Amino acid sequence: MNHIKQLYGHSLALLTDLYQLTMAYGYWKMGKLNQEAVFTLFFRKPPFHSGYSIMAGLATVLDYLDGLGFTETDLNFLATLTGTDNKPLFESDFLDYLGKLRFDCNLDAIPEGTVVFPHEPLLRVQGPLLQCQLLETTLINIINFQTLIATKAARICQTTQGEPVLELGLRRAQGIDGALSASRAAYIGGCAATSNVLAGKLYGIPVRGTHAHSWVMSFANETEAFQTYAEAMPNNCILLVDTFDTLQGVKKAIAVGRWLRDHGHQLVGIRLDSGDLVKLSQQARKMLDDAGFEQTHIVASNDLDEHLIAELKAAGAKVNLWGVGTRLITSYDQPTLGGVYKLTAIRDEPGAQWQYCLKLSEESIKISNPGLLQVRRFLDDQGMF
Repeated sequence: MNHIKQLYGHSLALLTDLYQLTMAYGYWKMGKLNQEAVFTLFFRKPPFHSGYSIMAGLATVLDYLDGLGFTETDLNFLATLTGTDNKPLFESDFLDYLGKLRFDCNLDAIPEGTVVFPHEPLLRVQGPLLQCQLLETTLINIINFQTLIATKAARICQTTQGEPVLELGLRRAQGIDGALSASRAAYIGGCAATSNVLAGKLYGIPVRGTHAHSWVMSFANETEAFQTYAEAMPNNCILLVDTFDTLQGVKKAIAVGRWLRDHGHQLVGIRLDSGDLVKLSQQARKMLDDAGFEQTHIVASNDLDEHLIAELKAAGAKVNLWGVGTRLITSYDQPTLGGVYKLTAIRDEPGAQWQYCLKLSEESIKISNPGLLQVRRFLDDQGMF
């Protein structure tokens, strides 16, 4: 299913920078539109001062490319654009050409979920120069963001040492598409589930969630709130215990847990969202275990990331399910990946000799690798790179 079309319901051909269209116009006018080109998408520096990233976004790219073309409304809008002389920016014959254009580039890519490193080709696009050029902005947009979030998720999941991570970031995400893309990427990066129900529908991600403080505050007391929630959702009962007094909340959750057990259900967990998570989780774990609820999870949230989780675990926190929101969904400590899309080879026509293209710079990191790039992985006896 094409999730992009399902979400937006219209053409995304204009989801690009204007300079891509002005270059395409130049190629068309100069007769260079059908030169065959190879572009490579890669990043120069891994994010978060680490040594790697996790490839993500390929399925979204394929959705975007499926049936990509300029609609009548796209062309009507482009016809309204003018230059400094107030004359049309693009001549009508070029717009007619765009209206008939069907993208037929070849795409090679590293599979999603794969560990990737600086200067490796994440995507390699081969086809007519004009077409390859028009794809640049959107491919960078998709791959940069999802790879960044997948990498952040992988770092967090690595820190929890196998304990599940729930992605809870929808309300703090960078808009609707940012939320959906990030939920998808976080799942690729290792998160066990998301609170984002639409992401669950579109991408088949497990959906998890409990109640908010407002649920507790809407009742006369905490006991009534917990009991009513358990009666309404006996097969999905995780109770948020820190609305008023956390340890008193744990006691009340245990009482409700006994009621659930008597009715053939289990108290899945309690959630801690504030306070000293080390001390409170230790005390809550003892209270739960002493009451016979050894299998009840302790879920922690509250602006967690890999750094804070590492500190909590080192200090002996008794948390076994981690809810991570803002700092994952927004990639709080690094907002962009910085991937680029560079021309690495060109030839006048298919079958001709390739001319390798090299971008030079006074900054050595910005010098591109020329040619038709490929990835080779060499492993030792333990299967390590």
